[in-house]
Amino acid sequence: MAKPETTGRTTRTFLALGVSAEARRALGRIRASLARALPAVRFADLAGVHLTLTFLGSLDAEQLALATEGAEASAHASSPFDLTLGRPGFFGPAHAPRVLWVGVDGQIDPLRTLQRRLADELAARGFPRESRPFAAHLTLARLNHPLSPEEQTRLQTALVALAQLPTPNAPWRIETLDVMASELRPTGARYTRLRACPLASPTSPPNGE
Repeated sequence: MAKPETTGRTTRTFLALGVSAEARRALGRIRASLARALPAVRFADLAGVHLTLTFLGSLDAEQLALATEGAEASAHASSPFDLTLGRPGFFGPAHAPRVLWVGVDGQIDPLRTLQRRLADELAARGFPRESRPFAAHLTLARLNHPLSPEEQTRLQTALVALAQLPTPNAPWRIETLDVMASELRPTGARYTRLRACPLASPTSPPNGE
């Protein structure tokens, strides 16, 4: 397991679900369409795309241990489930979107249950609850400037065209909840998985025994 790079004695931490290679390939096709519409925007490296359940910020060693404990507890109480890609969209106003993303479909109820369970486990260990409601999505790009009228038109045209296509048939199985470290670099964020917490059905014996 790679050793994460930290800031001082803290680790920039989030808890997330992985994405399959098949889903990444489908995301690549969506990203290519949006990149043609917005060539000046830097899009995410798909190798690092993930479904974030909660971002915890910079944690010291004790806090990181507690977060990992909460992730393991919530994962152990959950069963594996299947997700698939949804439609692309954005957060923020049309003239200045903050994030371009692709939604998530499939077994959404188990996903929401896992996210709520995780929030409860973290709150029990002293972590504040997030004020914003959970919105399952995969981030393709973050924008830090308003769009020109021409860019707005091209983006809307691309989104309409993508919405008219069949939903990508790229399901994947969620079997672990991952404790992730994030390091911000000029070339983009670098992610390291610190712990993979297996989702174990409550009816299954611990450790597969």
